[in-house]
Amino acid sequence: MKVSTALIASLAAEAVNAAALQPRHYTFPALTGTSDWQYVRTTVNFQSNAGLSDVTSDQIRCYTSGTKAASGTQTVAAGGSVGFKASPNIFHPGPLQFYMAKVPEGQSASTWDGKGQVWFKIYAEQAQKGGSGLSWASLNKGTVSVTIPKAVPSGDYLLRIEHIALHQASQTNGAQFYISCAQIKVTGGGNGTPSPLVSFPGAYQATDPGIKVNIYSGVSSYTPPGPAVWTG
Repeated sequence: MKVSTALIASLAAEAVNAAALQPRHYTFPALTGTSDWQYVRTTVNFQSNAGLSDVTSDQIRCYTSGTKAASGTQTVAAGGSVGFKASPNIFHPGPLQFYMAKVPEGQSASTWDGKGQVWFKIYAEQAQKGGSGLSWASLNKGTVSVTIPKAVPSGDYLLRIEHIALHQASQTNGAQFYISCAQIKVTGGGNGTPSPLVSFPGAYQATDPGIKVNIYSGVSSYTPPGPAVWTG
């Protein structure tokens, strides 16, 4: 059977358009300048890149199945910046947040599971208001970073990055969470007392106004879910 050039071109165009319409998911597999999963715990979506929607799941903590420790722990100076690579770039609108949790005495960043009321927030991205709704500067970014507070005590920590995709968040469980936890050792820290402390799961509810929200209409302001930021 002879197939015309025009038909081939038409089918190719349809395939390209279909691919463009597919939802794009992403992970945060590495600290900037390091290998994938070297200092970041391997997430359950490392192949699918799919987001997590169930905020009551244990996976809301680090998006791992069990501890799934990374092979190494990165040393970071208090007051210094830590960057994460997004793979591929952040594709959906929504806030970027960072949390830390100090590893208890007798354990290490490579052995601790992060359970309990131990997490404190160090950054919450604010929304920008525009004619078509809310937007965030992290959209389309390939790398993002956060500053470790100068007053945070020295020691081993889990550093949790979280991006909340809100493009389908008008329905319950429509928000998608993209999460990773890096293993870090903070040096040159201070004597601060981070607070408030929250647990994962526990910090969020599916109906929180920062999670169930229509960002495209009827919203004049937005507050990310979770506790206030500890600035140190």
